[in-house]
Amino acid sequence: MRLLTQYGFISLFDSENSYSFETFLKNAQVRTNARLTPLMQYMKKQNIKNDDVRIIYKHIVNRDDYLTRFFATSLYTDEIGIRSQEPMKSNFMNNNALVKYKNIIRNMHFKDILQKTKSGFGIPTYLDVLLELYTKEIIDYKILTPSALKYIRDGRIGSVFSSFYFRASIMNPYLVYSLNTSVLQGTKIFTPTLGWSSYAYGFLECPRVDEYVGVDVIPDVCKKTDGFIKKYYSKTKHKIICSPSEDLLENKSFLKKYREHFDVVFFSPPYYELELYPGKNQSTTVYNTYDEWLYGYWFKTIQLCYYLLEPKGTMCYILSSGGGNSQRNILSDMNEITTNLFIKTKMLQMFNKNVHVTSGSHRDTNEKIMIFKKL
Repeated sequence: MRLLTQYGFISLFDSENSYSFETFLKNAQVRTNARLTPLMQYMKKQNIKNDDVRIIYKHIVNRDDYLTRFFATSLYTDEIGIRSQEPMKSNFMNNNALVKYKNIIRNMHFKDILQKTKSGFGIPTYLDVLLELYTKEIIDYKILTPSALKYIRDGRIGSVFSSFYFRASIMNPYLVYSLNTSVLQGTKIFTPTLGWSSYAYGFLECPRVDEYVGVDVIPDVCKKTDGFIKKYYSKTKHKIICSPSEDLLENKSFLKKYREHFDVVFFSPPYYELELYPGKNQSTTVYNTYDEWLYGYWFKTIQLCYYLLEPKGTMCYILSSGGGNSQRNILSDMNEITTNLFIKTKMLQMFNKNVHVTSGSHRDTNEKIMIFKKL
């Protein structure tokens, strides 16, 4: 398993940009959705001054400064050991605590997380915006808004990128580690998705875990998760399966091998169309409507989880009540299906400032940790 280096990351943005500000003014363009407008024409229409654009030009010329900071903050890792940390308590589960443990996950899957996974709201991805800005001199129009320009003048362009542009959400492996240590206490774990390898990472840092089986539909994620486990947790029994979770209900050899085998099932399922992942087998591609998705993906996956869990085993998933549609309560809908087979025993709050969901007219930053028992 090879990780991305700082040099490799910065090299993605190598380009011969304009050498003078005047040439930049003539060559640069502004993107407004799918449309490109010459920068000078856009400046005239929006009454944007040369001094405002000059700070963006200087940033492009000195882009290595920002890219180096971003790599150090979000992609660099010098340790992976979580078990030396005190686990979070059940009443204080925070996905934003000790976020350094997300770095190796983001590094392994950086293109999928920063570029290939798309927003269901049509928000441009972080990496797409940076590649256009730094290599093609195409400026997304939001960068030229008064609020963004104020942040840029204050030297905080990173806040503009993180606020305006889309990155796939990541479950913090430290939270997974804490949840299993403080609450679930599983030893044989099954996850119907891989969560960008973060579930394997968090669970396998728990000394009591002696087996992990995970499923996903993205081949590259399966390959990298398997390589990650073999490199860092080679003594732990594991299996990574590349398949839609619901299809495993028809896999007789899998069902025979793992019937009532696991004591914990855990995942944060996809929020229907909220994040659009790459790959033809994604549930949002396979199922055309929300109702079809609830039955074809969710109900069948819950059936699979019931079949695989031992009696009195625990199933846990993390969701919010939003999901991209203010008229839809995805948490309620999914819980209703789950309680056809399981008994709900507990609901914990999980704080996550970066959650990409809506609930009514406001952002809901408290995702719900739902815990069920098989009787």
